[in-house]
Amino acid sequence: MQKIKVGVVGIGHLGKYHLQKYQKLENCTIIAAADVFEDSARSAAELYHCRAMTDYREMIGSVDAVSIAVPTRCHHEVARAFLEAGVHVLLEKPITETLEQADELIALADRHGLVLQIGFVERFNPAVVALGKVIRKPLFIEAHRLHPFYERGTDVDVILDLMVHDLDIILHFVNSPLQDVDASGTSVLTDKVDITNARLRFANGCVANITASRISMKTMQKIRFFGLEGYHAVDCSKRDLLSLSRQVDPAGQIEIIQNHVEIVQKDPLEEEIRAFIEAVTHKTNPPVTGREGREVLAVALRILEEIRKAQERIL
Repeated sequence: MQKIKVGVVGIGHLGKYHLQKYQKLENCTIIAAADVFEDSARSAAELYHCRAMTDYREMIGSVDAVSIAVPTRCHHEVARAFLEAGVHVLLEKPITETLEQADELIALADRHGLVLQIGFVERFNPAVVALGKVIRKPLFIEAHRLHPFYERGTDVDVILDLMVHDLDIILHFVNSPLQDVDASGTSVLTDKVDITNARLRFANGCVANITASRISMKTMQKIRFFGLEGYHAVDCSKRDLLSLSRQVDPAGQIEIIQNHVEIVQKDPLEEEIRAFIEAVTHKTNPPVTGREGREVLAVALRILEEIRKAQERIL
């Protein structure tokens, strides 16, 4: 079996986990770990018996595929370098800072026949995977993603830091063009937007109400779907799904029943990386494509624009 030679760029919180998961895959060989901080790269290299480097470009020519877990402002530059060199890319979310940057990466991947997968790990959450077995046409969606404050991720607004996970899930299951956006938000602890609420209306009539905060006392990662076929509540942090539907009993009475939905508990990040390597191996589309990442970014940027307009009206 020919092994895929992989590297990881950015050995911070996420990059360390990427290395850990790659090591578990029998069809992978970790070649290099790169980080601007030499100590981080060296520590990872010692742990995973690979090369350490402070310049990610040194990795080009020795790897088939790479995970990129650097700050968002660096996504475009780093991913472009690898795609131009013919290397498959798993790029952490959000895809880039701008739509023009995203378009360039997508075009590069298409031109060279490369896999460009975006790291929306919640797509691989066992509860979200199970949701796909029962959900049909959602009419109303309510999502809350609330976290205590951490310095990590504050280089971008909470929309690009946290809300993008729910945007990706919603766009995936609604599968309809976005028509209207109404949003408000404010900064509290950083110079970026730290708490926000957005209301999205889609062409098929579905409405989604989404709240994201990184200044909450407790963690909440819940998303609820309401439709004609029933109600489905996903708890992403607990990886649990409650699915209810209605049925008519022999007497003609409507009753609410709980659907039995099997949830196969697996490590979401490991499944994400496994899916990436399978796409590279078999030359197939990944579960979360660059185009899907671009769609999420487009909605996120539109939400940010609506927040800016709302703030201008207040001021």
